[in-house]
Amino acid sequence: MLELLSATLAQEATASAAGASKSLPIAVVIAIFALGAAFVGLVAWRIRTVHLALGFAATVSMWAIGYVSMLAPGLWIGEVLFAATLAMPLAFGAIACRAGESPVKVGLVSAFANLLIVGAFLRDEQHGSQWMPLLYVAGLFAASAGLAAIGGLLARNARPIALPSSAGLFAFVAAATVFILLVTGGLVTGLESGLAVPDWPNSFGHNMLLYPISEMKGGIYYEHAHRLFGMLVGTTALVLLVVVWREESRTWARALAVGFLAMVCVQGLMGGLRVTGNLTSATSGTELQPSTLLAIVHGMFGQVVFATACVIACVTSNAWKNAAPATHIADAARVRKLPVALVCLLVVQLFLGASFRHLQVPPQDGAAAVYPAWPIWGHIFGALAVLVLAVITGAHASSRARDLKPVRILGKGLVHAVGLQLALGIGALVVVLIRVDAKIPAYEVITTSAHQAFGALLLAMSAMLAAWSLRLVASPARDDAAFTRHSSQA
Repeated sequence: MLELLSATLAQEATASAAGASKSLPIAVVIAIFALGAAFVGLVAWRIRTVHLALGFAATVSMWAIGYVSMLAPGLWIGEVLFAATLAMPLAFGAIACRAGESPVKVGLVSAFANLLIVGAFLRDEQHGSQWMPLLYVAGLFAASAGLAAIGGLLARNARPIALPSSAGLFAFVAAATVFILLVTGGLVTGLESGLAVPDWPNSFGHNMLLYPISEMKGGIYYEHAHRLFGMLVGTTALVLLVVVWREESRTWARALAVGFLAMVCVQGLMGGLRVTGNLTSATSGTELQPSTLLAIVHGMFGQVVFATACVIACVTSNAWKNAAPATHIADAARVRKLPVALVCLLVVQLFLGASFRHLQVPPQDGAAAVYPAWPIWGHIFGALAVLVLAVITGAHASSRARDLKPVRILGKGLVHAVGLQLALGIGALVVVLIRVDAKIPAYEVITTSAHQAFGALLLAMSAMLAAWSLRLVASPARDDAAFTRHSSQA
């Protein structure tokens, strides 16, 4: 992998010195990704799942904090947040120690995942020593392992803890990674930076993983950081497949992990083709055809991917594996079917919301905004339908199945969440309509992005409630059969 990185850096440096195009051919990009995926899969197969889960959790936390710190570079808050990223290997090293695991291995896994971003720093050093890439990578592994080891030493006398199912824990980390990707994607749309980087899978002709961090400014930062998070999600989905395949004997659970990886790949492809319109290494705007339709589907499908990751976290948990369907639940059919209906309605609502967001024409200096009528009115009436169905669904789940903890908690949470989402939706509509010029107010970005992110949480809660209801609430036919069998035996 290091040789591949060095070769790519050398190729870019040579092309730049010769004044030639720096764009890597599509075939080369695909080959790099394929080799990288194979390497990640082989390495993940040889590492214990608990170390993978805690190591990736440390990396995801570091990326999330680092993303926020880059929003205010040079300001004290940005510097403090950037320093806080170093606390993540310490924290997860401490967790590993308290769980009886190896902090150093957690740090090494975190460093391995952070290789995805090292190229952004290496590209600025391409005219330095040929040993520079090796020094960067060695320093990354040494610092990450050292910090995790220190965290373990600090926690050596702390009370031991028990971690959840290792496969379920990694699936939870994967879901959190997808959620952060959704947030960064929402900011890209809210800040109207979706086409700030004109080409894909390259970035301004560079290999995506080697685009220099010194050039990630303004809209380019939001768009390119979103792409890097997408690479982290893809890597996490690949490792999740390895974890599930290794630890799960249930065929359908393995199939779900395969489907999740496929969904992530399709989502990434749609995100790229949304920018270019076709698979090409071209960087000229005259050769590219951005697709608004793919932007809508991309925004909507990302939330479905997140909900899928949350369902995988449920089905790989110990609570799921040890559960038995409960019989004689009042209105069992409704408890089982209503969450499924709610998921379907929410997907339609997502389509309407994404359509409004991508089809509207923001106000420009001297020109008023243009708002498409059908998606906004459809989204408004859809919100009322979602409110009613979500309240009914949550009430049924929390009252009829109150002895089933996951169903009860999700049911109650759903009732509260839909009310908050409705309030955010009203706020988002107001801030969008009162905007009068091309300048994007911070409160608009925050409100619209929060509405989009919370919508993803609402869909995920509904999907998890549907899964748990089908798992824990026996179908009426099965309930009747059990009652008949019991009566005949009596």
